[in-house]
Amino acid sequence: MDRWAEQRDELHAACEEMYRRGLVGAYSGNASIRLEGDLEEGLLLVTPTQRPYYRLQPEELVVVDLSGEPMSDGLAPSSETALHLEIYRTREDVNSVVHTHSLCASAAAVAGREIPPIVDEMVFHIGGGVPIGDYAFPGSEELALIAARAMGERNAVLLRNHGVVGVGNEIWDALEVCDLVERVAHIFVLAHAFGPGGANPLPPDIIAVEQQLFRDRCRASHR
Repeated sequence: MDRWAEQRDELHAACEEMYRRGLVGAYSGNASIRLEGDLEEGLLLVTPTQRPYYRLQPEELVVVDLSGEPMSDGLAPSSETALHLEIYRTREDVNSVVHTHSLCASAAAVAGREIPPIVDEMVFHIGGGVPIGDYAFPGSEELALIAARAMGERNAVLLRNHGVVGVGNEIWDALEVCDLVERVAHIFVLAHAFGPGGANPLPPDIIAVEQQLFRDRCRASHR
C-alpha cells in the first residue's frame, strides 16, 4: 500500500481543478506539497514533467527529497522542482506550492508590472501586492533564488516573462492564491483601460491594518 496515497489523491485533485479553471495549459505549470521533514531534510510530492493534466494519474506524481532526487523509478519530476525546493527551504510556514501560467497574470509578468494592492482580499490572502523579480531562465537555480527572494513573506510572486507562484499551508490554499492573482490581474488590466489613473491602490493605512491581520492569521495557522 502506498503510504502517500491520500496526499497523491489530494494533489491530483488540485491539479485537475487548476487545469479545469484554465490557470494552466495541458503541459504548463506545476504543483507540490511537503510530505514530511523540515528545512534541512524531508520529502515532497511534485507533479511530473511533460505529462498533460488530462492524462495525469495520482500514482504518477513524484516523491523527491530536498535535493530534488526522486525516491523511486518512474516519471521525472517537474523541471521547476528547484523553485519549489527553494521556497520550502526559505518558508517553513509553506506546505504547498502552485505555479500557474494564467493569462492576465502572465501578461503582467511579461509587461514587468507588479500588481499593487488594489482590492482588500489581496492583502488578506497574499499579504499585499504581488511583487515581481528579475528574469531568469525557467527551471534554473537562479530563478528559484530570485522568486523566493522577491516573494519574501507574501503568498504570491510573479515570475518575469513567465507566470505566477502561489503558496499556502495546504494545496487548496496555494491554488486559491493563484486563482486570486489571476482575478486581480484581470481587474488591474481592465482598470488601466479607463485611462489616466488606472488601478488605484488601497489607502496606506488600510493596507497596514490588513497586513497585520494577514500576519496574525498566518501565525495562527502555523501553530
